[in-house]
Parts: sequence; C-alpha cells; structure tokens
Amino acid sequence: MKKLFYYLGPLLLTVITAILVYNVLQTFEGPGYALLGIGNWSIETSLVVFAVTQIMSFYVFYVLFRSIGYLIRLPGRLKAKGRNVKFNRSQEALIAGLVDSAEGNWERAESILIKHVSHSGAPLVHYLTAAKAAQARGAFDKRDEYLKKATDHSPDSSLLIGLTHAELSLSGNQFEQALETLTRLHSIDPTHANVLKLMHQTYQSLGDWHGLRALLPSLHTNQVLMENEVRELEIEAFTKLHQQAVQAGNLEELQQLWLETPPFIKNIAPIAAVYFAAMINAGLGGQIEYELAHTLSNVWDDTLVVLYGSIESSNVEAQLEAAEKWAYFHPENSILLAVMGKLSIKAGDTFKAESYLAKSIASEPTVQAYQLLGDLLFAQDDKDNAIACYKNGIELASKEIVNQLNS
Repeated sequence: MKKLFYYLGPLLLTVITAILVYNVLQTFEGPGYALLGIGNWSIETSLVVFAVTQIMSFYVFYVLFRSIGYLIRLPGRLKAKGRNVKFNRSQEALIAGLVDSAEGNWERAESILIKHVSHSGAPLVHYLTAAKAAQARGAFDKRDEYLKKATDHSPDSSLLIGLTHAELSLSGNQFEQALETLTRLHSIDPTHANVLKLMHQTYQSLGDWHGLRALLPSLHTNQVLMENEVRELEIEAFTKLHQQAVQAGNLEELQQLWLETPPFIKNIAPIAAVYFAAMINAGLGGQIEYELAHTLSNVWDDTLVVLYGSIESSNVEAQLEAAEKWAYFHPENSILLAVMGKLSIKAGDTFKAESYLAKSIASEPTVQAYQLLGDLLFAQDDKDNAIACYKNGIELASKEIVNQLNS
C-alpha cells in the first residue's frame, strides 16, 4: 500500500497541477505559444500544450528515476531480506537447541546449534551450548573444537569461554586440564570470584593441598566463600598436609608445617595427635612434651593423654606432677588414671602406681590398665593377682574384638 502511494500520489498531484495550469492559461485573451529550436529544426506549440507536457514529463521522469533507484537497490534489499530470514532461523535454532539441551537431546541440540551459528546474532551462545551438549555425550574433542571456535569468534569473551571450559573439564573429571585453564585465567584476573571458586574445587579434587593452602588468602580477601567455609577448607588442607608429611616420613617438613599451622588448628585434637605421635615415634618426645601439655590444658582429649604418657621424659617426676594436676579437673577419667599409673611406675612409686591403676579399672576397665597392673603385681611377686589381671585383660580384649566384628 505504501509503495502504491509513492506512484499514485505524484500522479494525482501531477494531474491536479496540469488542470490548474490549464485553467489559469485559459483565462488569458491570447493562447500564447512556445517555440523550441534545435539546429535547423523548430517546434512551435501553444503555451497550454507546452506547460501541460512539461508537467507530465516531470511525472514520467520521476517514475523513471524512482524505478531505476529501486532496481539499483533491489540486490541489496534481497540480500538483507535473506540475511533477516537466516537470522530469524538462527534465533529459532538457538531456542530449539537450548530446549533440546535442557531435555537431554544432546546430539540434536549440538547439530542444530552448529548448523545455524554462522547467521546468528549470538554465536557465542551457540558454541558454548553446543560444547556443553558435546560434553554431555562424551565427545570431548568436539567440545574443545567448539570452545576454540568460540574463542576465535569472540576473543574479548576469553574469560567466559575459559570458565566454561574449566567447568566442563571438572564435570568430566579432567582435573589437570581444568587446573591448566584456571591457572591461565587466574593470571589474567587474580581476583575473579568464579575462577577462585573453581580453583579451590580443582585443588580439592586433585588432592593438591599445597595449592589449596596457597589459595586460601585469596578466597578470604575476595570473599569468595563465607568465613566459616574458608576455615573449614583451611582445616582440611592442614590436616591432609600433616598426614602426607607423616606418610612420607618427612619429619623436617612436618615440623616446619607445624610452625606454620594457625593456632586454632593446633588446638584441634586429631590434627595435634598426628603431629605429636609422629614426633614421639621419631624419639623426639622430649621436644614436644611442654607443647603437648599446653595443648591438653586448652583441649582435653584422651588420645593426647595417651600420647603424653608415651613420652620418654628426662624428668618423669615433673611429667607425673603435670598429669596429677589434670586429675583435679578429670578425677574419674580412666585414661588419665592409667597414664598416671604408668608414669608412677617409671618414677618408681609402686604404691601410687597400684592405686592409680586400680582406680582406672574401677572407673572403666581397659586392656592397658590390666596389663600395667598385672606387670606391677608380677614384679612384686603377687602372681595370683597378676594372673587375674592378665586374664581380665585378655577377656576384655576378646570382647572388644567380637564387638568390632559384629559392628
């Protein structure tokens, strides 16, 4: 309708103008004339005919030039229309691909997204969604190919593409590849929250506790995780590092690690027990005697008490005195009483030893207490009571084994 107006409008205007000119010229007494000369040729006509002819000629030339202009622009319009058609199809393909991907139709989603990517207004979305679809069906090579094409097409979106690559690598258990990508992204933006979050997940999956420990300050500074989550990660990292050092038999590394361990972690009994046990087994109990006693004053734990009693101290009397002070706060603790009995034997005070061991058994019988008391009675030539202690200890040990088998 609009195009029709472009032609009929000027035509109507031309006709009206011609009629008006004709009527105006007819009002004059003489008709007037117009003479045109070209070389030896001349044309003479009335002024009315000449004027009307000029007006009509203007319309003819107007239509002619508009038609020529339309024909000149026609190829471009056809191309634009074709592009619009392809663009609309690509948008429809994107929606269909996203739906198929959400429904788990991975192959169909991948196919339709790649088919229409060249005409899309959002090719990056096509490539990233296709990469996820390829990952879901186990086509890792195709996934990497699509991600590379996404990078080539949108180099300014390298961070987003890298994060997608890392996430897909993690979900595919390709931890080394994920860490390589994340390390590169971390060098570009060391404070990016998602990069830091994925890095700590990757370090955990790889068991790279040194890497995780080095990352902890960034996680805290950039508020990637809540404070309690960072503390839990810190505890996990130092726990694993202590265990690794003990398993490797690297005492120097363990000692250095303990020096670098935050105080609140040192007061976690299982972690402290790993360190103190390793030092005692290495014959260095004397070096950690005071620190172990200090830890027990802050954090009471039966395992630490047993370790304290295992230290070969150069001053057994002082060692026993420290244990007896704890007894004021834990008078019925059978483990502590047994340790006090053990230390009393080392100090040569058999009367105290027998008393502490008897109290320990009365509070809660243990195999160790029966063993120690039996040895003490046997050394005093009280064989009948010593045998009774050994028998009770064996029966208790048998019950514990049966309970473990039944549990």
